[in-house]
Amino acid sequence: MEIKYPRVLLKLSGEALAGPDKFGIDAQTITTVSEELAEVVNMGAELAMVIGGGNIFRGVSASSSGMDRASADYMGMLATVMNALAVQDSLENQGITTRVMTAISMREVAEPYIRRRAIRHLEKGRVVICAAGTGNPYFTTDTAAALRAMELKASAIVKATRVDGIYDKDPEKAPDAVKFDRLTYIEVLQKKLGVMDSAAISLCMDNHMPIVVFDLFQRNNIKKVVCGEEVGTVVQGG
Repeated sequence: MEIKYPRVLLKLSGEALAGPDKFGIDAQTITTVSEELAEVVNMGAELAMVIGGGNIFRGVSASSSGMDRASADYMGMLATVMNALAVQDSLENQGITTRVMTAISMREVAEPYIRRRAIRHLEKGRVVICAAGTGNPYFTTDTAAALRAMELKASAIVKATRVDGIYDKDPEKAPDAVKFDRLTYIEVLQKKLGVMDSAAISLCMDNHMPIVVFDLFQRNNIKKVVCGEEVGTVVQGG
């Protein structure tokens, strides 16, 4: 299969790793995802990842309950590192060489994120798993994904979700929700669709970075997205 996006930044939410329990790390879910990612890497695509931590701790929710926002966000960053290490272990069980790189220094468990080193890892066929967001409170992992995609010169951001694209309302709650096949960045912002936060969308718009939103749990979807097949919703232009 011909690859349309030779270097992709996969944004993977923490909730996607929780499986049916909605909390923690589900081993079977991670194994299934890793098998599909391994297929993409073995095709020759270069893969970087940004992983969320909402399955373990969500900083925004904690701050709304009275916790200091900065402290809550740092705790959320640590949760993303736990997820990154779990994904790393699973991918390496598939025979894929990986590097976890963190925005907060913790050299005993991961490399510090250094842009040029990360690009070199990608060029050597290693999967780069970026953890701890941007290293700063008040920034989401969506914004971290957009930032890393620009820095690593990715061809596209591919965002894995529980639904098969972007809808005008939550399809899990509204049966009459309408799916969009294509959107511009401006439309996403104007319609307040919430697929990524406004800072991330604006960063992608300013740098002409395409975003593909797709269903993580549909077999072979990741491969189809990388090859440019009509899967999910594409956000670009405008």
